[in-house]
Amino acid sequence: MALNYIFIAFFGLAFLAAILRVFGYLFRDFLLDSLGWIFDSTDLLVFNTIVQSTFDAAQTSMEIIIRLIGIMALWLGIMKVGEHAGLIEWLSKKISPFMRLIFPEVPAGHPAQSSMVMNFAANMLGLDNAATPFGLKAMEDLQSINPSKSAASDAQIMFLVLNTSGLTLIPVSVIALRAANGASEPTEVFIPILLATTVATIFGLLIVSIRQGINLFQPRLILTIAGFLTFIALSIWGLSQLPRAMMQNFTDLVGNFLLFAIIVAFFIAGWRKGINVYTAFIEGAKEGFSMGVTIIPYLVGMLVAIGVFRASGFLDLIISGIEYAVISVGFDAEFVKALPTAFMKPLSGSGARGAMLETMEAYGPDSFAATLSGIFQGSTETTFYTIAVYYGAVRVKNIRYTAGAGLAADLAGIIAAILIGYFFFG
Repeated sequence: MALNYIFIAFFGLAFLAAILRVFGYLFRDFLLDSLGWIFDSTDLLVFNTIVQSTFDAAQTSMEIIIRLIGIMALWLGIMKVGEHAGLIEWLSKKISPFMRLIFPEVPAGHPAQSSMVMNFAANMLGLDNAATPFGLKAMEDLQSINPSKSAASDAQIMFLVLNTSGLTLIPVSVIALRAANGASEPTEVFIPILLATTVATIFGLLIVSIRQGINLFQPRLILTIAGFLTFIALSIWGLSQLPRAMMQNFTDLVGNFLLFAIIVAFFIAGWRKGINVYTAFIEGAKEGFSMGVTIIPYLVGMLVAIGVFRASGFLDLIISGIEYAVISVGFDAEFVKALPTAFMKPLSGSGARGAMLETMEAYGPDSFAATLSGIFQGSTETTFYTIAVYYGAVRVKNIRYTAGAGLAADLAGIIAAILIGYFFFG
């Protein structure tokens, strides 16, 4: 599915939803109230809301860009120091045997391998500010070996699907939001999030590997995945032994300690090699600034489309329909109250965060809906935002099957989150 069709679909579906809401209110006594779709006078203002959302989204995108450019300049500057110091090449060689198994078209020791690992590590540690610059650097490195510059390569698709599956070892932001909003046990979502996001990542790896003809039954790959899952299990066990009050502080400490340790290691390595660390940093920071400017139109376009889609109320109509269907077949519909977060997360991180907070406020921070909403928030990623920004940075227009595979991984994570939520808290 190309970005062109996604872009058009958001506007088209928003228009249809708005028309339905207007006619639903005008003919509410005869139309869809029986399905649980309740219309009121605010539906007559839906087009006002949609148009206003275009301006709000455009303004929000520029605010994001301003923050992002600074962060990118910082981290690409640090990466450039590591590159001149030889650490990036060293890391690439160390991880090359494994990376070649799932990224066969990336040459051994290529800088893209270390950039991808840095991105995965930052995501796992919940360090979003560092993950994006590393991811954009990885896309730039992968683009350098992409034979068709306007179409996504297999390696870029695999990287983005693994990225958008949202593997998170330490869901710092979710735990912090729950704590700030009065949840009695803010860290109780830690294990469910880790399990759900692992399911999403493995499913994403599986579906892309099948599509690309990658053999997942290679002994080295099986041992690596088994080792990774063992690491996840040990992490769950180790962190679960901590007092709940200490878990958030400990994960915060570990994540930020490792990140700052990497910065110091890069600078010390550069100093020992005799390079001008500050000059190398500035060189990389300039690249980060240029890349940030490049993605402005891509980000504005996608965020405006998502804003219009959200403002139209299309998701609300879908959720009401799902609730009616679930109740009709006699299943428990409590999970439906948390679905706004699940549906918003692939579209907008801030929108999903807002949906999570709204769920906590509406049903209480310790309710099943609020807890499940927190699991949704931590177990999937902002797929469309990531696709728009990452591909926009390297000017790739044909994203091939990236969106389909990414959304399939998101769906696997959502289904897993629901089942895990009921197992732990239902």
